[in-house]
Amino acid sequence: MNESVHEKLKILSDAAKYDVSCASSGSSRGNTSKGIGNSLGCGICHSFTEDGRCVSLFKILMTNNCIYDCAYCINRRTNDRQRATFTAQEIVDLTIGFYRRNYIEGLFLSSGVIKSADYTMERMVLVAKKLRNEENFNGYIHLKAIPGASSELIQEAGIWADRLSVNMEIPTEPNLKKLAPEKNYPDIITPMGQIRDSILVAKEERKKYRKAPRFAPAGQSTQLIVGATPETDRQIILLSSGLYKKQNLKRVYFSGYLPVNSYDERLPAINRPPLVRENRLYQSDWLMRFYHFKAEEILSEDQPFLDLDVDPKLGFALRNMHLFPVDINRADYEMILRVPGVGVQSAQKIILARKHRRLNSLHLKKLGIVMKRAKYFITCNELPAHKADWEPQRLKHKLLCEMNSKYKKSLDTQLKLFADFKPVLPTLH
Repeated sequence: MNESVHEKLKILSDAAKYDVSCASSGSSRGNTSKGIGNSLGCGICHSFTEDGRCVSLFKILMTNNCIYDCAYCINRRTNDRQRATFTAQEIVDLTIGFYRRNYIEGLFLSSGVIKSADYTMERMVLVAKKLRNEENFNGYIHLKAIPGASSELIQEAGIWADRLSVNMEIPTEPNLKKLAPEKNYPDIITPMGQIRDSILVAKEERKKYRKAPRFAPAGQSTQLIVGATPETDRQIILLSSGLYKKQNLKRVYFSGYLPVNSYDERLPAINRPPLVRENRLYQSDWLMRFYHFKAEEILSEDQPFLDLDVDPKLGFALRNMHLFPVDINRADYEMILRVPGVGVQSAQKIILARKHRRLNSLHLKKLGIVMKRAKYFITCNELPAHKADWEPQRLKHKLLCEMNSKYKKSLDTQLKLFADFKPVLPTLH
């Protein structure tokens, strides 16, 4: 690697770290006899695949030059910082070189916008095309679709890439216009709709013709910045739910706002990103995708923000004590999923196990239920209802004390190991 490329790599890999919308689940591009790499359950961004494996990435910007001046972005036009731009061939050579050394399993390529959306998108597509056609690379490729790029370029990108993503960044259009005056929602929503339709068309074609080309087989995703603007958690969750339903997104990623630029009166003055809030939003997203929750159930107009002290599922239960306790031997699957301490697999096991006998607390423990939490929200053979015994605030306080006690006990045990450790020093004979 020559010095020029090494310097570009140093600059552009650092500039890419603020984009979190990278994961590899959902792609099934197999290898050929003469190709290299495959994306069967593997991908990028040190994310976890569906079978639990951690995979690595080559996460890079094509350029950190940009024609836009977004207030929240480190690469904004008016920032005085070192700039660099890769050629398509340089990215191809780096990707193949790192792959052959087993450093990476795929490519996540994003970019600032240079000259125009079409100019930038065309060069990103060229990278993917070269990797597929010239290098026979069958590994995972995730491309950013540049808002405002032509439909022809978006279509070609989907042919070569496993996943496409269009970042919304700010949850509402008025605030987007405030922080990024050159951007607009139609330029973001339009390619999302095109990608959704093209994926559906490609799936139908493959039902008729087995060798019909795939289009973005791992789907599409987006990213929302949390905390840069005053939207409530309820607004963000409702937006995410709408994107899943209308655009068939695979994932919505949340990124806590991190101040990276000098003071701007349009942005909040904070010292650290809202990481706990970001985590609670991910948990809410998980409830919608896997636990059959509706966005309206997680938060209401009266309570538009998530409780940072407890996870959203426990928060739902504490706000809706009239729905509990649940008879674990009679309740339907959706209601069992709403019990704190019960996961998806545990709920499925309950449904299967109770076909053969009535379940008691011992059975539930063996099925993986967290009884310390669930016992306040369920009844079974010998487990009485706790509903009359606890008010929501008292129960929340008790559960928080138990959680803190558990973590303190774990920490004390670890510290004791160090306290009891007596090093054996070598002796000289």
